[in-house]
This record gives sequence, C-alpha cells and structure tokens, in this order.
Amino acid sequence: MAVIVTVEIPGGTQQQYERTNDRITTESWFPPPGFIAHAAGPDGTGGWRVVDLWESEEAFRSFLERATPIFQETGMPPVIPRIDPLVNVVVR
Repeated sequence: MAVIVTVEIPGGTQQQYERTNDRITTESWFPPPGFIAHAAGPDGTGGWRVVDLWESEEAFRSFLERATPIFQETGMPPVIPRIDPLVNVVVR
C-alpha cells in the first residue's frame, strides 16, 4: 500500500535541508526503489517539514536505512516520521 511520510524537523533550517538533499540526490542509488514524490518547506513555526510519497512503508524504510548516515553527517536532528496510507494523488 502506498504511503505518505511526513517528517517534522523542529528548528530545522533550509540550509540543513538543502545540504542533506544535495547529498542524497547525488548518491548512486537515488532515486531509490519505491520513491514517488518529495516536497519540503518551512513549517510556519521556525522548523522544516518534509512530505514524501512512497509505494510502500517497506520502500521508505529501506531508503531510511541508506539515508540515515547522510542525515547524521549533515547534522540533521533525529526525527520520527509519521506514516499514513496514501489514497489519492493529483498532479497537474
């Protein structure tokens, strides 16, 4: 089942996000299997929010195993992702 993964990063900055995103997207394994879409931006409270769409929770967790060392390397704080069922996506 496809899922929406939401990650809130309290106190996270655009600079941290961009540094981390640049590292991940230049990896030889990117895009990872099961990846559908990614969006990110300020959360309105001084932190950062990431929302991903994945073909399955398992695909996301496999990505997370590969990406966690990069998160640590770039100084991203540890977070707990929220995973919810994905019912529909509309793209114009």
